[in-house]
Amino acid sequence: MRGVVLDLDGTLIDSVPDVAHALNCLLAEEGRRLLTMDEVKGLVGEGVTVLMEGAYAATGATVAGAELSAAIARYQDFYARDPATHTIVFPQVRETLERLAAEGVALGICTNKPYRITGLVLEALGLAPLFRAVTGGDNLPFRKPDGRHILATVEMMGLTPDSVLYVGDSITDVRAARDAKIPVVAVAWGYADEGGAEALGADAVIDDFSAIPDLLRRLVP
Repeated sequence: MRGVVLDLDGTLIDSVPDVAHALNCLLAEEGRRLLTMDEVKGLVGEGVTVLMEGAYAATGATVAGAELSAAIARYQDFYARDPATHTIVFPQVRETLERLAAEGVALGICTNKPYRITGLVLEALGLAPLFRAVTGGDNLPFRKPDGRHILATVEMMGLTPDSVLYVGDSITDVRAARDAKIPVVAVAWGYADEGGAEALGADAVIDDFSAIPDLLRRLVP
């Protein structure tokens, strides 16, 4: 059996509007200015701690320790109340994932998004049943760009590293895949920095998610 491990935000879904909503609910509660969509987009991908540190740094005094932990918990509470109202699944993602699953390809999610929120988002979008394993940025002792995050996901899928392809949208994803010694595909529509997906150093860059089955056959013989 072969498998595909996938990043979530910026790869399968555009979640920035709902991330921004939850963040701005928290910031408004504390009397801070609200963040723009572009500001939030630039903070997504490194996990909730980096997200929150960046949001506070951009809106006034920074926080740390117990105060940061409390803010993270509050942010997740806001997010959990409304996890996917404004989140969209990118074109051809749902159809391609369903095709892969029907062909017996195992699917997994490896994201730095909090595990609880990841599950709620996948359920709300009707994608959860497609995945054999899901790992977040806070339910393992390591997270991307540490390749062990991907390898743990692969193990939970019941596969071996030489049987999987990784798909993501950022340098964090590419570095994690390289660390795990797994071939990696970058999507052109994600949250990559100014250099764009072509500058990430992936094995392939796609502008149509339906290309994944062919790339799986080519990169994972």
